[in-house]
Amino acid sequence: MRKFILSGILVIICGLFYDLLFAGIPYLDPTPEMSARYAFHSDIAAAIYTTGFGGLLVGIFGGVAKFLVRHRKTVESMD
Repeated sequence: MRKFILSGILVIICGLFYDLLFAGIPYLDPTPEMSARYAFHSDIAAAIYTTGFGGLLVGIFGGVAKFLVRHRKTVESMD
């Protein structure tokens, strides 16, 4: 599960870099073309963030479930 957590964090960081490099800070008075380009790259960055966050959640919930299953087996073997 650590692989999912680490890969989720890595994907989120990659999304941050993509967001900063391609979308950047929106212009104050953009042309329609500039607004469309910003929206396009912002949507891609949001998809990258969502994917990374999903992987992070899978890793966290999977790790907790794995811990609970192991802990339950240990408690049952003590009885």
